[in-house]
Amino acid sequence: MNPQDVPNYDEDAVKPMRDELTSVGFAEMRSAEAVDQAFSKPGTAVVIINSVCGCAAGGARPGVTMALQHAKIPDQLLTSFAGQDKSAVNRIRSHLKDFPPSSPFIAVLKDGKPVKVMQRTDIEGKDADRVAAELKAAFEAHCSRSGPSISPEEFAKLKGVKACGSTIPPATVKIQGMASHGQPNSGGQAGDDPTKPWWKKW
Repeated sequence: MNPQDVPNYDEDAVKPMRDELTSVGFAEMRSAEAVDQAFSKPGTAVVIINSVCGCAAGGARPGVTMALQHAKIPDQLLTSFAGQDKSAVNRIRSHLKDFPPSSPFIAVLKDGKPVKVMQRTDIEGKDADRVAAELKAAFEAHCSRSGPSISPEEFAKLKGVKACGSTIPPATVKIQGMASHGQPNSGGQAGDDPTKPWWKKW
């Protein structure tokens, strides 16, 4: 494995955070090629760069899943994980180079171009209801696919993941026969740093 692709965190530990999005219909983009293919498709999409930080747990993930209960939703639901899917996240950021890198990060796209962007600074301090309200307004204005992405009954059974970076073990992988630990802050901002206290990640 290329050292630049070494994940920051133990994959089993972040899987529940991935599942929180895939359970409502998100497709994961784990390579740069997958990102290019998704961005080239016509129509609408919502893209979320997932993260271990507290504002992803408290606002971004539950907010976007709530928004997908709306009557209109994007054609594509797409996600990559900061610090884990590094080549994919870097390619998302190259497509959206007018916006500084941040995680979590949410963009609503139309024909590959952003029509609504929520950077980390737009998510911090907002609860899931406020995040959802902003996204629903964007979906209403730009999307035509009928929602919700899953039934209200299925949605009611979902449980959010409240863990954050300070509680998640780093990844250990083999690189050319040597053990290597993922570097905690190479895939995002301070919120991806497991050494940073949780109260500084919200």
